[in-house]
Amino acid sequence: MFFMFKILQKRVFSPIIKEFVVEAPRVAKKCEPGQFVILRIHEEGERIPLTIADFDREKGTITIVFQEVGKTTMQLGAMEAGDYIKDFVGPLGEPSHIENFGTVVCVGGGVGIAPVHPIARALKEAGNEVIGIIGSRNKELLFWEDKMREVCSELYVTTDDGSYVRQGFVTDVLKEIVADRGKENIALVLAIGPQPMMKATCGTTKELGLKTVVSLNSVMVDGTGMCGCCRVSIGGETKFVCVDGPEFDGHDVDWAELTRRGSIFKQEEQRAIENHKCQCGCGGDK
Repeated sequence: MFFMFKILQKRVFSPIIKEFVVEAPRVAKKCEPGQFVILRIHEEGERIPLTIADFDREKGTITIVFQEVGKTTMQLGAMEAGDYIKDFVGPLGEPSHIENFGTVVCVGGGVGIAPVHPIARALKEAGNEVIGIIGSRNKELLFWEDKMREVCSELYVTTDDGSYVRQGFVTDVLKEIVADRGKENIALVLAIGPQPMMKATCGTTKELGLKTVVSLNSVMVDGTGMCGCCRVSIGGETKFVCVDGPEFDGHDVDWAELTRRGSIFKQEEQRAIENHKCQCGCGGDK
């Protein structure tokens, strides 16, 4: 049977951050917080992973939020409500481990705010006190503050440049919360966002002795563990983000290796972006 996945709603948070609500009832029926989908825009498109930001089982919809950083996300961002996505495969990966831990600090940086939301909601529903921290480079790139307030008992907002609420990094706020609450009263820290942010958060929590979970944004291709593109070193062992994760103990991640692997295809990615812009400017296929 042939399926296409309709974009029901599009919301533009900034010139480079977009939200889509996609009709995908089978994915919505099975998915849990922390899982992801792999989509392909058209027959010859590349496969890209996007963490599930929200879902509605009754309506059969999945919400994704993405930042235009490469050719495919730029093409995706140019699509509109009513357009169709060729492939939308999921749910993939292991769901977040949800139980009543006690007090949990959920940290979302940049587009990482989106996948933090359903996890924070599930943690709250499980009886946890959820303290949220969200941050971005500037006010323009900040989104879902209202949704995060709904699932957090406290929410702290910060921007790198100080253009909204307060200037600073999410780690600055985290240190203040720990100093105020006492590290013995915080059971878990969850951090999702750019690798430098997650690495810095783990550096902070390791010094404080706080258990920390991160969701790794590695390169994934097939999403089933067959290609090996998303292999990472966790506690000295090789793991695959797509099937063993995407969540891992942040203190066990080999961040230096992960950073090196993330830069392998930078030149190819830049060429793809330049070629895409050239085609768009010349009236070619977008």
